[in-house]
Amino acid sequence: MRKTKIVATIGPATHSLEQLDALAKAGVGMYRLNFSHGSYDWYEGLIKDIRSLKNGNPIILDTKGPEIRSGELESPRTFEPGDSLVLSVADGITKSDEKISVSYKKFITDVEVDDLILVDGGVMSMRILEKKGEDIICEIVDGGTMSSRRHLNVRGRTASLDPVTEKDWEDLKFGIQHGVDMIAQSFVRSASDVKLIKDFLAENNAGDIQVIAKIETCEAAQNIEEILTVADGIMVARGDLGAELPFTQVPRVQQELIEAAEKAQKPVIVATQMLETMMENPIPTRAEVTDVSLAVFQRADATMLSGETAAGKYPIKVVETMSEILLESESSFVESSDLRNIPTNAVPNGLAKSVATLSQTLEDIDVIFVLTHTGETARDIASFRPKADIFAFTDSEITARQLGVLWGTTANVIDFDGQNPENTVQTARELFLKKFPEKKGKQFILLSGSLVNGEFVRSVQVRDL
Repeated sequence: MRKTKIVATIGPATHSLEQLDALAKAGVGMYRLNFSHGSYDWYEGLIKDIRSLKNGNPIILDTKGPEIRSGELESPRTFEPGDSLVLSVADGITKSDEKISVSYKKFITDVEVDDLILVDGGVMSMRILEKKGEDIICEIVDGGTMSSRRHLNVRGRTASLDPVTEKDWEDLKFGIQHGVDMIAQSFVRSASDVKLIKDFLAENNAGDIQVIAKIETCEAAQNIEEILTVADGIMVARGDLGAELPFTQVPRVQQELIEAAEKAQKPVIVATQMLETMMENPIPTRAEVTDVSLAVFQRADATMLSGETAAGKYPIKVVETMSEILLESESSFVESSDLRNIPTNAVPNGLAKSVATLSQTLEDIDVIFVLTHTGETARDIASFRPKADIFAFTDSEITARQLGVLWGTTANVIDFDGQNPENTVQTARELFLKKFPEKKGKQFILLSGSLVNGEFVRSVQVRDL
């Protein structure tokens, strides 16, 4: 059973009910809805179709977030290295002017002479020579074609934009109304940014929706430890992160972010350009295969496909390809790897480590059962990365879907018998054997909790299937 999960972005190439089902059958475990594009009517229909499949896959609403874009142009303009280009925050600049407008007024104060501005993550770049009034005079470094509304980054700097836009607030309301499972918060800079959305969800009786912080700014990478105290997980969003940082630093920062998530016992998704050439080609490059494998060796919880499934020519095949790469990489790695070395200074965490250690020690055991309402116990066990497959049983549908992001974890919804916990164990066992009859007679480890004489008692057991 594959341990590393796959997130697929849904778009024009994959929005039909048949395609959504085909994605899941090919190996997708989570659907990402990118709210930078699309209408509410379109997303409403999409969410209904996803839920109608009843495959238990979670829905992630990815916010557009604050961003800086160039203005409208009458037609695309091509620039060569050494050419001059003037960006301006002044009012009244039209699409036919020589100057190109910028959507953010404070851009002029956020940047300094000699800063490098990247267009769409680096397809074109320019260096600031001078600031004059409301104009920024630049020299082209890497030439390219500039068209309307291009995304602008400044290497090494984070803009002083509001962390959550008016559009984001409206999108969050839509997500709450339509029951999404997670929010991927774009352009997070600090823990306080994440707390804004967490508080908003709680105030709107949606505190059970998780928030995944997208790490795509220098400031976020520097503040990762404090962000992880608030966020439910992180996404290593290498597109904008690679624009804000020198691209040579991205592999190191990716490793550091995954290690930080490991220490915090929070899930981590690695994203952006993983199999991008498969948007046009039926096979990936060898470098892309290695990139996906690296995420396995770093023991990320999930890898993500963006344009590959949203708008690519081979959306189903790219999922099958990613699944094959993940499985092959895991086959030579998971069996030989040790448990993660995470400090255990609380009883639940210590029990989780004990379960993971026991599963590594007992040769014939390859299944762990966890009975959990919130999913926290399953998250604790998965964070240690045991070889055994983790089967989480919960009485909460949203918890079951959210556990879909976790490494090596399969979630099932069952009724809990509060009066007789043994009935709950039997229900879990019967459901498991219905799916895996070949496991009958083997042993499994059970971690559960129950009330005994008014006291909550946690127990670890080795049971027979």
